[in-house]
Amino acid sequence: MTASMTPDSGHLLLMLRDLFDNSVLWWGLAACGVAQLSKLFVEYALHGRWRPAVLLETGGMPSSHAALMTGTAAAIGWYEGFQSPLFALAAAVSFVVLYDASGVRRAAGLTAARVNQLPASLWSQEGSNPETASVGLSHWPLKENLGHTRREVLIGSLIGPAVALTGLALIGSPLHLVQLLTQTAAPIRLSLG
Repeated sequence: MTASMTPDSGHLLLMLRDLFDNSVLWWGLAACGVAQLSKLFVEYALHGRWRPAVLLETGGMPSSHAALMTGTAAAIGWYEGFQSPLFALAAAVSFVVLYDASGVRRAAGLTAARVNQLPASLWSQEGSNPETASVGLSHWPLKENLGHTRREVLIGSLIGPAVALTGLALIGSPLHLVQLLTQTAAPIRLSLG
């Protein structure tokens, strides 16, 4: 990279400001986070236990992928208009992700469950059974909770726009929220100082 291609610190600061001011990105991620966090409460409601590991797992109720995609699409619609080609593209990509979550990924999880029912003698330590090692079957059991039911996808799809559109209507950009918080904190620091 030549010196002329290296961005100066002022340019980097502007890029970071623009990144933190990208409401579409941040509200889509917030929707994903809310859906993922709600899995902790669903786990407690269904099984009576707090299991923080569920926050890092795929699959389950609700679909955080669905929340991410529909929240991002809704935020694009908010900014660009729900009649815009960009919103149409975001909606179309969202439908593909939602379909795959309840179709392809779910089928992969169901297949993994069936494979896990095979006799333990077929599974071996990695590399000791050439038949299973050559096709990647040396790690047992396989992860089964990969996809989502249609209900899990539907709930995630409702969480996405609910979080994104509410956030946009009440707060706007995350940068605006940070500015509000720092303005609120400044008088507190002055009175404590």
